[in-house]
Amino acid sequence: MPQDLVAALDIGGTKIAGALVDAGGSLLVRTQRPTPARESAERMSATADDVLGELTSAPEWQRVRALGIGSAGPVDAKAGTVSPVNIPVWRDHPLVAGVRERTGGLPVSLVGDGVAIAAAEHWQGAARGRAGALCMVVSTGVGGGLVLDGALHPGPTGNAGHIGHISVDMDGELCPCGSRGCVETLASGTNIARHALDSGWRPGPGQDATAAGVAAAARAGDPLARAAYARAARALAAAIAATATLVEIEIAVIGGGVARAGEVLFEPLREELKRYATLSFVQGLDLAPATTGTDAGLVGAAAAGWKLLDVQVA
Repeated sequence: MPQDLVAALDIGGTKIAGALVDAGGSLLVRTQRPTPARESAERMSATADDVLGELTSAPEWQRVRALGIGSAGPVDAKAGTVSPVNIPVWRDHPLVAGVRERTGGLPVSLVGDGVAIAAAEHWQGAARGRAGALCMVVSTGVGGGLVLDGALHPGPTGNAGHIGHISVDMDGELCPCGSRGCVETLASGTNIARHALDSGWRPGPGQDATAAGVAAAARAGDPLARAAYARAARALAAAIAATATLVEIEIAVIGGGVARAGEVLFEPLREELKRYATLSFVQGLDLAPATTGTDAGLVGAAAAGWKLLDVQVA
């Protein structure tokens, strides 16, 4: 039987997903569970085990050569641990050791979820063929990953490009990470909805009090909803421009649930980038929505798994 697959786990604040993936990026088996982020460490581990168990019980599991994990961060690739800001019940959790034990000692690679998104977009998405890119996921949290000199740049611990915890408001509110004024406190879906509600916005008929509901209201012209997205766009633009100035990327790619707001987000983001990306070598920065969809984290985690095997896909 050929060994021509890798397994992938995508661990985030909303869902834990798993898949078996071939070298072309196709998902042959896929499963997921809601993330019990605030229940208990044991419940979190059991949920991850459930997802992994579905993969290992699939007939195709015999073809798996390695496993890649993309997790909400920060992660520590050297230690094999995760301490996701938006999963408070896991701190220094020995994820890699547990996964390796449950898979019979398979090689395991761990990267941050933003790095996984960057790997997916560079492999199959909007950053394909680009020498320098920042790829972001804007959802329950805000993460990112970098492509530099045509290759994924995870950094020594697997966190490089973690743009959600760059401070863009020095006197801003306290972030769960311990810093102040982080991009995530301004631009995550949770905080977009919270700011809109704090400003007096209320969901209309058929809407809910989430970032998606705020986006629908903004699309219909509600000024408070539009202001909430403009505030998020300003934070994202400041961080993107700072990153481009530092490492000279060619393109910024944005995915995740907030990016699905479309022009509600991208129109003010383009305008804010003009204000912040002012130096000559960053003025030509391209901006694009991610194209790898809801399975980007799995595709990127698989890319990390293939890299373990010296199979270059991203």
